[in-house]
Amino acid sequence: MKTKYSLMAAVVLLSAPLHAQETYQDTKVVENELNGTARYVGMGGAMEALGADLSTISSNPAGIGLFRSSQFAVSGGLVSQQGETTSPSGNGISASIKGNKTNASFDQVGFVYAVRNGRNSYLNFAFNYHKSRNFDQILTAVNTLSNASQNKLTSAKYPYASEYSWNGVDANYASLMAPIKDASGKQVGLDYLDGSAYVFGQYQKGYIGEYDFNLSGNIKNRVFLGLTFGLHDVNYRSNSYYTEDLEQGVTSEAWEDLRINGSGFDMKLGAIFRPIETSPFRIGLYVNTPTWYDLNVTGYSDITMTDAGGSVDKGQEATYDYKVYTPWKFGVSVGHTVGKQLALGATYEYADYGTIDNRVNDGGYYDYWSGGYYENSYSDNDMNDHTKATLKGVSTLKLGLEYKILDNWAVRLGYNYLSPMYNKDGYRDGSISSPGSAYATSTDYTNWQSTNRLTCGFGYSMKNFYFDMAYQYTQTNGEFYPFMSYYADNDNAAASNIADAVSVSNKRHQLLLTLGYRF
Repeated sequence: MKTKYSLMAAVVLLSAPLHAQETYQDTKVVENELNGTARYVGMGGAMEALGADLSTISSNPAGIGLFRSSQFAVSGGLVSQQGETTSPSGNGISASIKGNKTNASFDQVGFVYAVRNGRNSYLNFAFNYHKSRNFDQILTAVNTLSNASQNKLTSAKYPYASEYSWNGVDANYASLMAPIKDASGKQVGLDYLDGSAYVFGQYQKGYIGEYDFNLSGNIKNRVFLGLTFGLHDVNYRSNSYYTEDLEQGVTSEAWEDLRINGSGFDMKLGAIFRPIETSPFRIGLYVNTPTWYDLNVTGYSDITMTDAGGSVDKGQEATYDYKVYTPWKFGVSVGHTVGKQLALGATYEYADYGTIDNRVNDGGYYDYWSGGYYENSYSDNDMNDHTKATLKGVSTLKLGLEYKILDNWAVRLGYNYLSPMYNKDGYRDGSISSPGSAYATSTDYTNWQSTNRLTCGFGYSMKNFYFDMAYQYTQTNGEFYPFMSYYADNDNAAASNIADAVSVSNKRHQLLLTLGYRF
């Protein structure tokens, strides 16, 4: 029989480190957004065979080899989210999440320096920065609960604490819940309270900046080759709030302040060739290595339980270093031009995100010969197995066209489709024997579905200057869960802990402007 919480009683504060790599957290550093120059975005990014745009440096570096003059470009604009609210409420619970739905964004700056070293031969050098991931997003969810709660999940694991590594959520709840003891006085569990409703709100912000350095050229104006070395800079911020109405007039509130910082590097290799000498039709092939990330997570989590008699809370703060290696990416593209008026492009990319490698840092050593410090790490096999079961291969289709209505005016259209990254039955498992589960500070997760993007734009050139503008609409629907559900081993339905999915959607509008100069 459940007993009421003694909220004003003294509690033992448990000290434990927090945070690590985890499947759903890994997807934050996956860079699958469409961003760059306004021309590239306006054509849906389908320029990996057409080339001659700075943004192809980060997908098919051979595209830089098609430049026949030097160029400089800078891009920025506005990004706005549709439909979410910063003050979600429902089922008698209210919450306020501080966040901006519309934000200015600096998206790209770069140049290419074209060097002619023969009649039809060029050797090009290029640098480009672009925002490969924009984290700005508000996510809210409201739903009822029946025989379920976040603290019930903790109580189910507590009797077997020796088999699990407690995470921040469990440690906080364990210090706030009343113990259950057997006849001998031995503690055998924790008394939980079922919930009747919850509200969740999260504001994410930040970005991943990619700095690409390129060397490219051509062979007889029919084969173009390119190599890009990329550096990635991760800056992620998240503030979330989760509250439940519990039985016996108790309310629980959980706050999480999470930050991910770090860097990574990768390489891209690409080729474009014209199979028929007299035709402008071309084929592009490229491969991108994994991005080898070295990351740090810092954060603070706090849980408060409140009833008519008062409230008591538990908070923890910590930092953790880890590594994540993203999957290989492969692409094939075709492009064709009709006279000087029409350009058509199509690209297909594939990356298997189930092969993400979560790695645990294992100390390091100093190499006296080279004078450098090197850090060892090893694969987190248990979490990698969960990643393989939860994430899957993603196919990306890009289609785009450009039509010149006048010699110096062009209009563009584009479309993207990304297949789902998450298995629909995937879940965030807090019981995995892994640092990623043991140091987690939240329990929520979202299984996002396919992504659709529609783009359009126009361009205007005047002598050596050009001006491009693009609009992009992106929509991804998903299913939100406040915590991992489980079914009881017996026929007692009340012993299960089931939270139904809530349909959520991320709808984003982007307005992008590029200013460029050819020299």
